[in-house]
Amino acid sequence: MRAAPARRAVPTPLPNPQSPGRGWAGVVTMVASGLSNQTGAAVGALAFPVIGPVGVVAVRQYVAAAVLLAVGRPRLRDFTWPQWWPVLLLAVVFGTMNLSLYTAVDRIGLGLAVTLEFLGPLSIALAAARRRLDACCAVIAAVGVVTLMRPRPSADYVGMGLALLAAVCWASYILLNRTVGRRVPGAQGAAAAAGVSAVLFLPVGILVAVQRPPTAESVAWAVAAGVLSSAVPYLADLLTLRHVPAQTFGLFMSVNPVLAALVGWAVLGQGLGSWEWAGIGAVVTANALSILTRRE
Repeated sequence: MRAAPARRAVPTPLPNPQSPGRGWAGVVTMVASGLSNQTGAAVGALAFPVIGPVGVVAVRQYVAAAVLLAVGRPRLRDFTWPQWWPVLLLAVVFGTMNLSLYTAVDRIGLGLAVTLEFLGPLSIALAAARRRLDACCAVIAAVGVVTLMRPRPSADYVGMGLALLAAVCWASYILLNRTVGRRVPGAQGAAAAAGVSAVLFLPVGILVAVQRPPTAESVAWAVAAGVLSSAVPYLADLLTLRHVPAQTFGLFMSVNPVLAALVGWAVLGQGLGSWEWAGIGAVVTANALSILTRRE
């Protein structure tokens, strides 16, 4: 997903208004970031038949670590224990989030998995609000979830449960990132967490390679997933928040479930029915309505 991901450290947006040209540049980079993130997840799914979701996530963690370590350049020897413990928790949450999401994608499809995962940041935003309108948004989102998870013969509740676990991890990722951001300067904390997560996934990657020998094509798909879902969105967001307000950025982020559904259909052939689209629409509407009516 996100992760790394959307779920990634980004700079504070500049408060001064930008020129129309720069505004359009921000829109273009937001679209590029969203499409890249969801396309990366879809491309990674192409490697599932060979190395499985676990193998793809392992490779993605390695790529994310390489990118973030190069950008953040953490001074690990200078870290104190009050800095290390949230970084270690962030590393565990980061890996669990991606593993549960990709496994959910394998079972229930990209669009549904990303929509349910999106409940994580939406819950954080609504929990901090005190307006009646936000309560209405929570009800709308809940209706969307009930619609998506309604009982039916083809329902995969294990896959849905994994997507909800990814949502809990994403919410935890946001809260931990705030703590890490306060205690560790710059992007060093996020980079250190990505590095630790990659180390934790080293034995996992070795085990997968032994049990399910990878092909060159499957490794290429997995690496592409890491680049598209980690490196490109991270760099795109660095540029985006220089040109667009935080509110606009948050509003566009709410469209990610729709992008995921469209990319899942175009790349993986995962079509959705009218009920699924209604559920996705409800979750997106709840988030968009909350953001549009929020005072900066």
